[in-house]
Amino acid sequence: METVTAAKVATAKWAMKEDLPEAVLEALGELAGAAEEGLMALAAGLGLGAIRELMEIEVAEICGPKGKHDPKRKATRWSTEQGSVTLGGRRMPVERPRVRSADGSEELALATYGHFASRDPLTTLAFERIVSGVSCRSFERTNEPVGEEVEAEARSTSKSAISRAFIERTRTALAELMSRRLDDVRLAAMMIDGLEISERTHVVCLGITTEGQKIPLGLWEGSTENATVAKALLSGLVDRGLDPEQGILFVIDGAKALRKAIREVFGDRAVCQRCVRHKERNVLAHLPESSQPLVRTKLRAAWALDSHEQAIERLRLLASELDRSCPGAAASLREGLEETVSVQRLGCAEQLRRTLGSTNPCESMIDGVRAVQRNVKRWQDGDMRLRWTAAGMLEAERKFRRIIGYRHLANLAVAVEREVAALTSPGHDRREEAPEVVTV
Repeated sequence: METVTAAKVATAKWAMKEDLPEAVLEALGELAGAAEEGLMALAAGLGLGAIRELMEIEVAEICGPKGKHDPKRKATRWSTEQGSVTLGGRRMPVERPRVRSADGSEELALATYGHFASRDPLTTLAFERIVSGVSCRSFERTNEPVGEEVEAEARSTSKSAISRAFIERTRTALAELMSRRLDDVRLAAMMIDGLEISERTHVVCLGITTEGQKIPLGLWEGSTENATVAKALLSGLVDRGLDPEQGILFVIDGAKALRKAIREVFGDRAVCQRCVRHKERNVLAHLPESSQPLVRTKLRAAWALDSHEQAIERLRLLASELDRSCPGAAASLREGLEETVSVQRLGCAEQLRRTLGSTNPCESMIDGVRAVQRNVKRWQDGDMRLRWTAAGMLEAERKFRRIIGYRHLANLAVAVEREVAALTSPGHDRREEAPEVVTV
């Protein structure tokens, strides 16, 4: 085995230089120090140098070669001034050349500088990191290291600067969500649910197209999940192009306010499915713990039946059994019972019944909103709440997949249309199909 002499022992700093050819070190010049700090520091230095070179090339194209008089020139060089560009989650100062028209009447903008000076990449990066769980205070620590010299001059990484960038981006997200056109959207189902934030309620809406795609449709804030708030949200969807004449299956938690708002906006074309998970919790809340497992089993067995008539019969039988032991649970079960089996009445396949029998897809989106909001310690105003909720909904949308049973959605849309046609036919009493809904 070869013995290593003391002369061959080197520091890590020397070893990094040793790895680079001498010709490369000479070509790098001032960047050699950056190369010792790592690849990112070298790339940052090269990037800033490249920006300066590109600006000089553009100036030469506009003003002509430096030092050569051109009587036909359209612009002249006009000193320099300090500017800044976006680089890896920070703003870096650069000296930018100025150009004025030949007659001195106006300053001409450099397209190169305008491109690299844009704050959009920083704003987008701040948004992406914060919705992923990085706090404004920790943003600077998540940036890639770009060398001590570059870091010393970096700006726009403070908590307040990142907060301003995030506010700007979330305002854009809210405007994007609330202005989406729905003219060409064919919905098979719509889910509506509430989200509590700082003693305020956000009513959120999730649409499911006939192709199985989930689309966040909008949100509205109010003091409670009341009919006025829900109606404002649904009316806004119609104003944005949603066709109220198309048959849609509405999946709701059973709140009276939501049912009323749907009827007012969509009229007799509103076919509703009550969330069986909410209904189950409401019924079990009236029972002692010892009785809950058996009743839960019977409820789920009834809702799993393919036959609408058999499911109704089983649920009514269970309500009769509960009349003596727990009248409150029996009343809760009977309230809106028919709407808990709407998916069976419409002939949905088993996979689709599991998906549309509850508001779980919408609640999954709400869980995504809560995950985005987990670092917020103090809510300041309604604008802040709406911005964060919209950001969470759009972030959840990026992870959406087509729902289970999506291949049967076209058949569901046809079934809803047929039922709507029957409900709105002359002589049909709609009141028999839509009993008064009371939350129990």
